[in-house]
Amino acid sequence: IRGFRIELGEIESAVSAHPAVQRSAIVVHEVTPADLRLVAYVVPDESAAAGLDWSSELRPHLKRLLPEYMVPSLYVALDELPLTANGKLDHRALPAPALDGGGKSLEYRAPETPAEGIVAGIWAEVLGVERVGLDDHFFDLGGHSLLATQVVSRLRSAFEVEVPLRHLFEAPTVEALAEAVVSLQQSGALLTRPRLELAPRDGHLPLSFAQQRLWFLDQLEPGSVAYNVPLVLRLEGELDWGVAARAVSEIVRRHEVLRTTFGRLEGQPVQRIARAQPVQFPLIDLSALETRVCEAEARRLMAAESHRSFDLEHGPVLRGGMVRLGEADTVVWLTIHHIATDGWSMGLLTRELTQLYGAFAAGRPSPLPELAVQYVDYAAWQRGWLKDEVLADEVAYWRQQLAGLPPVLALPTDRSRAQARSTRSDQHPFALDAEAAESLQALGRGTGSTLYMVLLAGFQTYLARLSGQGDLSVGSPIAGRTLLETEPLIGFFVNTLVLRGDLTGDPTFRELVGRVRHTV
Repeated sequence: IRGFRIELGEIESAVSAHPAVQRSAIVVHEVTPADLRLVAYVVPDESAAAGLDWSSELRPHLKRLLPEYMVPSLYVALDELPLTANGKLDHRALPAPALDGGGKSLEYRAPETPAEGIVAGIWAEVLGVERVGLDDHFFDLGGHSLLATQVVSRLRSAFEVEVPLRHLFEAPTVEALAEAVVSLQQSGALLTRPRLELAPRDGHLPLSFAQQRLWFLDQLEPGSVAYNVPLVLRLEGELDWGVAARAVSEIVRRHEVLRTTFGRLEGQPVQRIARAQPVQFPLIDLSALETRVCEAEARRLMAAESHRSFDLEHGPVLRGGMVRLGEADTVVWLTIHHIATDGWSMGLLTRELTQLYGAFAAGRPSPLPELAVQYVDYAAWQRGWLKDEVLADEVAYWRQQLAGLPPVLALPTDRSRAQARSTRSDQHPFALDAEAAESLQALGRGTGSTLYMVLLAGFQTYLARLSGQGDLSVGSPIAGRTLLETEPLIGFFVNTLVLRGDLTGDPTFRELVGRVRHTV
């Protein structure tokens, strides 16, 4: 969920450890394909008080035991858990949760002003809840940073005003946010960017700045696989290869960027969109092999596929196929060049593939609405906006922000700094105990910061102590989808946010968290 691996059994154990809970079950509830919520179904113990607010009762308990992303946002009390004939949980018999944050203890106050009504309506749409009051807290209702970005894009469309993302952290209730938005309107912070419209298709189609960056790197290092984005889905159950291939072909038809190639015209890169046609989707059957050999061969095939380079000029920018490991064990893989996708897009792709396969397997047409705009429209919009004085101002801003930054981070190393860039790397996972995790969460709540901001401040502190430098910067990828129209598009929107940390003056860690929060 949102890129995090969720262990339902671990959550269930934590819920059941509460003295007021006799039994529990944790399920994932799909509010919309883009919004998945964790739901805790609890059977109260005999000692539990009648009418207990389970959200208020269980959240503090679970936050001590689990990371924030594994704490359910919805809670439902049942007399008993519904079971199937063989004693397993009957998911179909579970009642749908009320999308109100799991039982709020605050008394509902209805929006009073037009601005409050619009903000409440936007929250209800993004969070998938039926009713939002003036005192409701965005993050207590299940909000997170990606949903906050969607709220900001909708506020921009509704009020025609630029709303910085930090306003939602500083004013996380409907009443406070509506007041902040009205204040921005009165201060004259109106939209300065043009609206996103369909681009003419009779001329040369430009690349977005993000695409041109990757195109340039591909020209600099032809055949590099550094920007291959692989997706591997292992599926249990019978899978129809023909239906899967049709679903992938439909996704490529829907999203022009997946059938785009990148050439050169008069020294400048241009994109060309090919006509939609069925995608090559090979099937490799390994089911006759012994299990251990089959697994090893599948891993070898996936590794080899992810290290095949793309030809951006001739295409395609997407490859896919299927590996059959057994009668009910299948791997579906897709590899896309980063010039046509990003992390948000891979989530969209997975959801669309699931929806299309289900519809096609049942003999139904595609359930997905046609897209109002395509990625090339966004690229043309960006090129039309970021030019002349606007572009010069943006460049000048970042030159000023990064002026005087030390050229390298002086880390103590066991060898000399390499002269040539290398892609060699490794991963070193580690875990924080429950007490440390809760302390970090508490610090974030106390400073109005997300866990990300707290950890980033810690990372900057660590780098400062290792290097002895008080001035350093950290780059962080951000979604980059600041327009409502870009949310359903597959494409490369991600940008890099440069966070420059001032660690001079021996600040406390709490002060550092505040600085990071202000920068973000």
